[in-house]
Amino acid sequence: MIKNYIENANFEDTGFSYTMSIISGKHKMVILYCLMEFEVVRFNELKRYLKTISDKTLSSNLKELEKDQLIVRNEYPQIPPKVEYSLSERGRSLMKILDQLCVWGEENRI
Repeated sequence: MIKNYIENANFEDTGFSYTMSIISGKHKMVILYCLMEFEVVRFNELKRYLKTISDKTLSSNLKELEKDQLIVRNEYPQIPPKVEYSLSERGRSLMKILDQLCVWGEENRI
């Protein structure tokens, strides 16, 4: 089934290609996993969780995930500014797949 699907379609037009395009990169899946685990997370909490990520890279990844409607950014009008990130409904639907990747990794670790 998958082989026929790939043979009859341009790879860039496949669902697999689309999914990979929105979650690819070194940090996006880790950001999504963090939001799945902790539900609502602030920027500095994400930075501490990811450890080696720069502010610019984290900010860029968050903007891309928001643009792809996988996360929701809530900004509170206060001083100092408070911004929280959480999974959108669309992002939560992706967590079933991310959870299965975790299970596979645990079961197949060499």
